[in-house]
Amino acid sequence: MSKNAAQRLRHIARVLAYYGFGYIVDNKMKKGKNPGQNLRKACEELGPTFIKIGQILSTRPDLLPSEYIEELQKLQDRVPSVNFDDIKNAFYGEFKIDIEEAFSFFEKTPLASASVAQVHRATLKNGRDVIVKVMRPKIKENMELDIAILKRILSLTAIKFEDSLIDPREALDEILISTRRELNFINEAKSIEKFKQLNSEVKYIGVPEVIWDFTSHSILTMEYIDGIKITDVSRLEKEGYDPKDIGKKLILSYFKQIFEDGFFHGDPHPGNLLVMNGKIYYIDFGIIGLISDSLKNVLNDVIVAIAYKDIDMLISALLAIGIRKGHINRNKLYEDIDYLFTSYLSVSLENIKISQLLQDIFETSKRNNIRLPKDLTLLIRSLVIIEGVVAKISPDIKILDIAIPYVKSNMEFKLIPDFNDLLIGFHTYVKDMVSLPSKLIRLSNAILSGRIKIQFEHRNLSQPIHELSKMINRIVFAFIVSSLIISSSFILTSNIGPKIYGVSIIGITGFIIAAFMGLWLLISILKSGRL
Repeated sequence: MSKNAAQRLRHIARVLAYYGFGYIVDNKMKKGKNPGQNLRKACEELGPTFIKIGQILSTRPDLLPSEYIEELQKLQDRVPSVNFDDIKNAFYGEFKIDIEEAFSFFEKTPLASASVAQVHRATLKNGRDVIVKVMRPKIKENMELDIAILKRILSLTAIKFEDSLIDPREALDEILISTRRELNFINEAKSIEKFKQLNSEVKYIGVPEVIWDFTSHSILTMEYIDGIKITDVSRLEKEGYDPKDIGKKLILSYFKQIFEDGFFHGDPHPGNLLVMNGKIYYIDFGIIGLISDSLKNVLNDVIVAIAYKDIDMLISALLAIGIRKGHINRNKLYEDIDYLFTSYLSVSLENIKISQLLQDIFETSKRNNIRLPKDLTLLIRSLVIIEGVVAKISPDIKILDIAIPYVKSNMEFKLIPDFNDLLIGFHTYVKDMVSLPSKLIRLSNAILSGRIKIQFEHRNLSQPIHELSKMINRIVFAFIVSSLIISSSFILTSNIGPKIYGVSIIGITGFIIAAFMGLWLLISILKSGRL
């Protein structure tokens, strides 16, 4: 460990001990009071990298208890601004051009100075107003060093984490991946472009344009949006906007991001939502959530399960998306979900807060050793923020009131399968049907020849074997009928062989034979009384 790293380690350990977290390394030390508040203060004292780590942790209720999350959400980027000469040097280092040559105007005092970067107003030579986001010097190196030190501290810890749903060391690795992504402004610029493309047909949604000529890994230049903060209701009304209309459009926009695009803005607080020229503009794409197609489908199921209060459907959805971290007692899980639904039964759907309900479901999952994907925890947090924004704009709007019809219509649309999916499914079906009889015969031969050893008590085996033989015969018979139908269809469409009134005799004959065979099979099944 280098001298600087050793000094930083001592400083971090000293600050953590001062705020009551010394017990992490030494179990003889007492745990401090108000741990959530103290963790926030410790992060603020330890500087920009810990503030950023704290902000990331505040989006992860799967990593920390709620009392910590609530305090970390209060973290403020009270960070001194970087000297303007350092900004000029950073810009020249990236683009080999002076700021004065690139811009006709560049505000020396930053609009905002945060833990990772600071933002300046500027005007391009063509007169276009932009903002320039410049990364703080050495922030990457400092962040990596601090996380490495935290991992070192955890390796010395006196606390055991066997019973934890998430290993803190694993959590730090996740945070490191997240910060590395956020500390590359090319990623943010690409996210802006993708979001813009996905919402190109949504007339009421806007995104700032990226100025690629002055964008790099550590500097991001984009269009300046001189809009109204979305929660400034009085100003919105003064400018002729209907707050209720804006609220509904915001919700519909966010549902599209979740249930259709699978690509959503991960930090939709009021400062990142501006209204201008009849559009809601999303800005600051440092945090983006991704939802896979399978997760989107399960989320649809969750909303429908909530709408119909279907416990079994909800449990199946949670088990489908969750990561099992230990034994799951399905009976206890059922009881917990049942209790949760019962507590909401007395409340009409329009009065249920979707964010609170999802948080309750999340907590229930956590208590039952089910860890939900991190993108889902980010989604829940984002929905909490969106619900808060909408409550300030138009308190009459209930998100669940809009969510359920939206999801139902979305699911009805998805019931119509894509033609390619039909072809793939048909090909798989035919392939399986072709191989099924031979597989069943091989299985039967293997059993009868003794190659497969099955231990069971021999009681009246003749009847089951007879039934198995009948079942195999019916499957083979059904396969022949299916083959006749498929081959006859191909013959009819290909117009092969002799014809009557322009219709292939062979194809029609095949259909007639298949119909008689199918009817005979159906009658035999009905007679057996085992439909």
